[in-house]
Amino acid sequence: MALASTTLPTRTGLSLWCPTSPSLARRLPARFSPIGSRIASRGLVTASFANENREFVIIGGGNAAGYAARTFVENGMADGRLCIVTKEAYAPYERPALTKAYLFPPEKKPARLPGFHTCVGGGGERQTPDWYKEKGIEMIYEDPVTGADFEKQTLTTTTGKQLKYGSLIIATGCTASRFPDKIGGNLPGVHYIREVADADSLISSLGKAKKVVIVGGGYIGMEVAAAAVAWNLDTTIVFPEDQLLQRLFTPSLAQRYEDLYRQNGVKFVKGASINNLEAGSDGRVTAVKLADGSNIEADTVVIGIGAKPAIGPFETLAMNKSIGGIQVDGLFRTSTPGIFAIGDVAAFPLKIYDRMTRVEHVDHARRSAQHCVKSLLTAHTDTYDYLPYFYSRVFEYEGSSRKVWWQFYGDNVGETVEVGNFDPKIATFWIDSGRLKGVLVESGSPEEFQLLPKLARSQPIVDKAKLASASSVEEALEIAQAALQS
Repeated sequence: MALASTTLPTRTGLSLWCPTSPSLARRLPARFSPIGSRIASRGLVTASFANENREFVIIGGGNAAGYAARTFVENGMADGRLCIVTKEAYAPYERPALTKAYLFPPEKKPARLPGFHTCVGGGGERQTPDWYKEKGIEMIYEDPVTGADFEKQTLTTTTGKQLKYGSLIIATGCTASRFPDKIGGNLPGVHYIREVADADSLISSLGKAKKVVIVGGGYIGMEVAAAAVAWNLDTTIVFPEDQLLQRLFTPSLAQRYEDLYRQNGVKFVKGASINNLEAGSDGRVTAVKLADGSNIEADTVVIGIGAKPAIGPFETLAMNKSIGGIQVDGLFRTSTPGIFAIGDVAAFPLKIYDRMTRVEHVDHARRSAQHCVKSLLTAHTDTYDYLPYFYSRVFEYEGSSRKVWWQFYGDNVGETVEVGNFDPKIATFWIDSGRLKGVLVESGSPEEFQLLPKLARSQPIVDKAKLASASSVEEALEIAQAALQS
């Protein structure tokens, strides 16, 4: 259910400053911004703020920030108005590359910046650091925000900079869930991936590694394991569940992917709990010790066990305690006027299924950023209507015997129908009360992938028996498409 926000007007987010008198305005320098200044009884006193662009401030430098910046530019509201503050040394980039092509070995043409700056992943322009300069967007790098005073509309960074904002967009994303220090979570050779620096550190280890253990059977685990295969490394995936990607895959589908990984030399240890990570005499990780007392040798360990919303200094905003994240309405407004949250950190109303959710995915990061900024700058008041979408691409390097690309749209609820034998493709349909709720296709054509969101959003009534009797993925999709017309 969307949040009530009666304190905000339809056109929200305009910078909050007091109007100045004509006589005072004549005394102001040409580049003076009323935000961050105050008028004292004896003349003009300007507060010392580090950012020149103060009307709109975005905290975070990931996908959401990059797509938000593009939307500000498209609406003519970036130049001299927008400031982005990031803890990274890079302009916003397409983060999914870090566990995919970025990890390829040098001879297999790995992805590198500036090749995947936003917004190339969404078919847009490559926004390099020079792009931000040309558009008049102020960038503050390697200086994360550590404090916020919402009443004064000010922020404090790690280096002590004081920043002023009129409207604030929180796009801080998530932080990787980590193993505690006491069980070896920060030993040399143990890696987590959220940023370019993390991926660079892992690549350095992969270049010297012989045995890699990946903890976690989700997206990161599957993608990093596929990359490790390209390095010809002894690779093992360890996870507590009884199948890969349990949140989405059916047991049958998971088995297909596990077989594919085994064909590529990957080993699985399922249903396992980890006791601790062992270190050698030099302090580097040497093994993963399981709860049953057994050891798996490793000189490189990658932890991919999920992520947590990066709330940081914004914990006084209204939070969603059940799913985590900052609570927002369908326009991404928080409970505090003039403050918005987008991307992974936002808990928002999922209109199509009438429930609150939080989505950690690049597609939502892009779309939520665009929707929020349009709502902020225009009279646009449509509630965000997101259709859940997930995908993965693995084994896409040169020389791979099979490149894998699957897409899923909708909701994985109800009964399932699986069509195809995974050679060359497979589809899974989720049907609830006779309606098609979700669909996943592996190795589909562009036309087939384009059909999936139409099916998931329309939720047509389908004949489960007829779908199950289809002799191919193509025939099954034709049956589902025909249901759209009925």
